[in-house]
Amino acid sequence: MSAAGKKGVVLVTGADLAPQAIDILRDYELVFAGAKPTEDDLLTLSAQHQPVAIIVRYGGVTGRIMDASKALRVISKHGTGIDTIDSKAAQERGIAVKAAVGANAPAVAEHTWALIFACAKNVTGLDRRMRQGHWDKSTHKSVELQGRTLGQVGLGAIGRRVALTALSLGMRVIAHDPFASQAPAGVELADLETVFAQSDVLSLHCPLTDENKRMVNAQSLARMKDGAILVNTARGGLIDEAALVEALNSGKLRAAGLDSFAQEPFTAPHPLQDIGNVVLSPHIGGVSDRAYIAMGTSAASNVLAVVEAEQALA
Repeated sequence: MSAAGKKGVVLVTGADLAPQAIDILRDYELVFAGAKPTEDDLLTLSAQHQPVAIIVRYGGVTGRIMDASKALRVISKHGTGIDTIDSKAAQERGIAVKAAVGANAPAVAEHTWALIFACAKNVTGLDRRMRQGHWDKSTHKSVELQGRTLGQVGLGAIGRRVALTALSLGMRVIAHDPFASQAPAGVELADLETVFAQSDVLSLHCPLTDENKRMVNAQSLARMKDGAILVNTARGGLIDEAALVEALNSGKLRAAGLDSFAQEPFTAPHPLQDIGNVVLSPHIGGVSDRAYIAMGTSAASNVLAVVEAEQALA
């Protein structure tokens, strides 16, 4: 497709965008990199098409990719987490980095609760046993969440939704967030040590940084209650997976629900695949019918906000 008559090229590190997002970018030529683009793929496409913007769905954007396009003005994440973008390199080059803040919050919060319930009620384990011909009514006891403590790390758009649901279930909610000056009514702000020590269910809702990488490790797991539940719908790098495997196998943790992993895509064989008390999903917490539209339109709007503002000043 020729770029004639278009304002510039937008490179999408994925195979598609919501029609509503495509409509927002109708004055731009869209180039799709495919579902699993490598750094070399994106480097080649950036050099060839000289995009003014990159919308990041899958894979990451490095300084090398940025340097391949002299026209690049903004990198817009199709989601909330920007850890797959080298933000320092972008800042050094004067390239804006934007996230679709809050666009997938309802979807991720709902998936968080799907994992919490699955862990507390052993949904997948009971399903598996039933299919094998067992009837475990006389031996099974699930965890009743009312009156238990939900501990959260992070109180952004997702964390707040999760907290409000917990309160509606009659749970106590404590949360650690160094950037939160106040919490929703009924939620107690606490230091990280307290959250680890007092949680019956610990749920992670924070970005991955150099400071909190592997914050869930052998030492922090040892401080948790015996039989606690851990759920992560944030970033896999927050957890030391080897320490988690040990805590699950030993019974220190009752169960874990994981939607993100240290290395993605999740590659087999992996130690977590052989553990019965962990529920796994392929980082799809933010993937729903409505979130797909919301993230796409937000990412597209962020592109226009930067590119057209700069074009107006030119």
